[in-house]
Amino acid sequence: MKALVTGGAGFIGSHLAEALAAKGITVHVIDNLSTGNSQYVPDGAIWHQVDIISKEAEQLILRERPDIVFHQAAQVDVQRSVADPGYDASINIAGTANILQACAKASVKKVVYASSCAVYGDLNVSLIDENHPAQPISFYGISKWAPELYLQVFHQLYGLKYTILRYANVYGPRQTPKGEGGVVAIFFDRIKRGLPLNIFGDGEQTRDFVYVKDVVSANLAAIERGDRQIIHVGTSVPTSINELVFMLRKIHHEKFSVVYTHERAGDIKHSCLNHAKAVSLLNWKPLYDLFQGLYETYQLSKDESV
Repeated sequence: MKALVTGGAGFIGSHLAEALAAKGITVHVIDNLSTGNSQYVPDGAIWHQVDIISKEAEQLILRERPDIVFHQAAQVDVQRSVADPGYDASINIAGTANILQACAKASVKKVVYASSCAVYGDLNVSLIDENHPAQPISFYGISKWAPELYLQVFHQLYGLKYTILRYANVYGPRQTPKGEGGVVAIFFDRIKRGLPLNIFGDGEQTRDFVYVKDVVSANLAAIERGDRQIIHVGTSVPTSINELVFMLRKIHHEKFSVVYTHERAGDIKHSCLNHAKAVSLLNWKPLYDLFQGLYETYQLSKDESV
């Protein structure tokens, strides 16, 4: 099997490329290094420094004709999407359309698309399932939802198979300390530098934090399962930011301060994904609870090469 991972030098993509290569799968990586790191591309993977919005990306897919494409590349900073929605759309929407068009031309067997819980906006429900309506409240949420519609139409027009994985808040080693989804990385970075943790609002906003290794296993499960489905990848366990800080204090041991400030535009108050569909269709469930994942991330973050 031959796989291509867009964003394969980035946070989730590099872990996925590593897991695919470990299975003996031929792995090609597309990454323009706007946020990725070439050191994260695993040994054995073939790295192409190419932008997903470029003609070169299309030509690469047509030349290599991968069996499966894992589309991880994206602009993921919510606040940047608010400040520059055009840039956000150019990558997440136009870039995805470019990749999908190439996949259709190259007769790629399947695309696994990394979507986001941000498509739901602030639904104010305790546990979100896949039947809840998409009501994004940020341009980032819109830009992650639109490619889902593109995938459905590409299937209707060209028979392109797909699985859409809507991620909860992913965390783990290699995550950069930027973007709302990277709150764990932001906090670890500030702890390391002896800076206070900034919490926007009262800290009672909740998130579903899912470890990157569990996200990778869901992607691997989607190779053979979940065709034409939208599936949540999360823990189904809500955690407040205040609870997250409590766990970090237990892990770090040394004191650090916390500063509460105003809420930010585009931020969601509560988000937790029901993963029952993933259990039934992908035969997947998360293996890491939050404390385990945080502890492993903390230990590995001491080594900048992870």
